[in-house]
Amino acid sequence: MSLSIENCRQEPSVGHSGGESKNSYPGRRHAFAILIVGLLTATLIGCSGSNSRSATARASTQIVVPVGVATAERRDVPVYLKGLGSVTASNTVSVKSRVDGQLAQVNFKEGQNVNKGDLLAVIDPRPFQVALDQAQANLFRDQAQLRDAQLNYERFKSLLQESGAMSQQQVDTQKASADQLEGAVRADQAAIDNAKLNLVYSHITAPIGGRIGLRLVDVGNMVHATDTNSLLVITQLQPIAVLFTLPEDQLQNVAKHMRQGTLPVEAYSRDDQTKLATGTLLTIDNQIDQTTGTGRLKAMFSNQDSMLWPNQFVNVRLLLETHNASTVVPSVAIQNGPQGSYVFVVKPDKTVEVRPVTVSFTQNNVASIASGVTPGDTVVIDGQDKLQAGTKVDPHAAGGGGNRNAQSGSGPASPTQPSATGAP
Repeated sequence: MSLSIENCRQEPSVGHSGGESKNSYPGRRHAFAILIVGLLTATLIGCSGSNSRSATARASTQIVVPVGVATAERRDVPVYLKGLGSVTASNTVSVKSRVDGQLAQVNFKEGQNVNKGDLLAVIDPRPFQVALDQAQANLFRDQAQLRDAQLNYERFKSLLQESGAMSQQQVDTQKASADQLEGAVRADQAAIDNAKLNLVYSHITAPIGGRIGLRLVDVGNMVHATDTNSLLVITQLQPIAVLFTLPEDQLQNVAKHMRQGTLPVEAYSRDDQTKLATGTLLTIDNQIDQTTGTGRLKAMFSNQDSMLWPNQFVNVRLLLETHNASTVVPSVAIQNGPQGSYVFVVKPDKTVEVRPVTVSFTQNNVASIASGVTPGDTVVIDGQDKLQAGTKVDPHAAGGGGNRNAQSGSGPASPTQPSATGAP
């Protein structure tokens, strides 16, 4: 072993010259450098190919977000002002007796509709008929006495003028007696008129047309003109009024539109879902309630189908004006960010872009767009929380109420944004 090691150590000096050994080292270094460069190149190519394949894989596996969409439309948009109101009868009459007597007849049914002049009840008329007959008898008696007194006066007057058989005092006394009897005749006539009036009052008729409420007094009871309780109550339901309030800031605009024409008013149920009646605005109250900052308005309704009842609470929508040819989208499409309002618009390649918009006002579930969206644009109304600019989407028509409301435009009136009170 020691010999072979020594031979190996000595072999370069015996078998090769010193010059040949020096020339072999640069060649090895050159080959080693080429090998390193090759390895680096292969590594870079491999990494580039890997990055390209991973990018392709990411592109092929990009998430597609399903969203609900609606199409922006151009149409007329009514502008409503909304207030809370209560129904008030045009006229309400508590019917009482104007004479004393026993209630003999009731000629109505509870809940019945009556016309003005219809007979409602009868108080026993016999005492009033007797009083009338007595007054007429007194009149007949006094008229006879008056005629006799007048004839005597004419005789006395003639005797005084022709022969002086009568004194002036006797003529004047007879004249006074005739005048007294004439006064008695006039009093008798007044008593007759009063008896006739009481006889009329014993037949109670409807002072107005309307609906009768519950009967408050039964047949057989004694009634008096001084009774505090009424016999019945008649309420006029056709037409009927609704009193409602609006913020004082809106009254100026309402008054301006009233000068231009009649303003329609709609009454809805308490849940604001059922339309009850349509009428017109009658007037605005002459003062503002300082405690609430609101003004009262009165609207009249024909109420032919009797959908409105006195003291009923209703939601009132006053049609202020109509914006013609407005661009509208469902209000749920409007998003708010640091830079203002915006919507997600679906492009033809089914990616979304963020589109800033200017909202004129919102009406029910519809937003009127002043700028940023044109009719025909497809906007996202459901699923916006998963979107950002450039997101791939799978759009489908939303089946919720937002799209339907965008088409119908019906429902509660609640103008916001640059409010309907100041709408152009």
